[in-house]
Amino acid sequence: MSIPIKPSLTASILLLATLHLVGCGDQGTDQVLKLGHSLPTSHPVHKALEQMALQVQQASQGTLRMDIYPNEQLGSEREMVEQVQLGSLHLVKTSASPLEGFIPEIGVFTVPYLFDDAAHLWETLEGEIGRELLDSGKGKGLIGLCYYDAGSRSFYTKERPIDRPGDLEGLKIRVQNSKTAMQMVEAMGGAPTPIAFGELYTSLEQGVVDGAENNPPSFLSSRHYEVCKFYGLDEHSSVPDVVLVSEAAWNRLTEAQQDIIRQAANDAAMFQRELWQQETKRALETLEAEGVEISRPDKAPFRASVQALHESYRNTPVGDLIARIRQLRTAPSE
Repeated sequence: MSIPIKPSLTASILLLATLHLVGCGDQGTDQVLKLGHSLPTSHPVHKALEQMALQVQQASQGTLRMDIYPNEQLGSEREMVEQVQLGSLHLVKTSASPLEGFIPEIGVFTVPYLFDDAAHLWETLEGEIGRELLDSGKGKGLIGLCYYDAGSRSFYTKERPIDRPGDLEGLKIRVQNSKTAMQMVEAMGGAPTPIAFGELYTSLEQGVVDGAENNPPSFLSSRHYEVCKFYGLDEHSSVPDVVLVSEAAWNRLTEAQQDIIRQAANDAAMFQRELWQQETKRALETLEAEGVEISRPDKAPFRASVQALHESYRNTPVGDLIARIRQLRTAPSE
């Protein structure tokens, strides 16, 4: 069951504004679908969403249009998910982490050290489990369209490298608004601090937090490397991004329109994965050139530090998903 939500001021304003848009049920007329996300326009995610918008417009012969609002223009990821749930925003690209407050089962992706490697991750996402989780928001106002690659998240800090879990002791670490992410940092000895992504640069600069965790392209594009000069690639979690559509808006589309959007979403997702691999390599090279000290710590102590967290999911829906994902485990890539 989704958690109760209170419409934010932003959501209420958007809800009123939506009344002035052409309704999604008016077949044969131009329709505008608004999509929000939290990342800059230089990010691979934004470029993929632009391709999706272009394909939707071309395939619909201009009767469907997607307007994209990057950089948290419409609120934080959690706020935008709430707006999609309410129907005042049509689509959102969000990390899976904030979604566990709306769809508890999807919190499985935030469990640290769940996947062996990228092959294991995509075997899960592209298979039965991944499809089930995209569909699990139905009836809660949310329909999942596809997954985007968000790589692996690692810690970056201002004053010292994180080469073992004990290095987090005494540090305030920004995390997404995710219960599991907070439990993970606590298990490793740090103090988790949820902060909206758009507020993080200033929070790092002013010492509100001592560090954060994210993937290389996001660390680079956010320019957090200007403040944090230590990046330890512990790769504690591989949390995918998800593109969601409002169930209310979706149900007002024709079947043909739904097919256009699904196909465009899937094609853009494959494009985004290609961009992601290129951007990850470039990001790490650029970060080193900018003076960031990049380390590759032994992951074994980090894995050991979160075993109790894994065990805490026994006999729960998330625990059942963990067991199913473990059964899919592939041999580590050579």
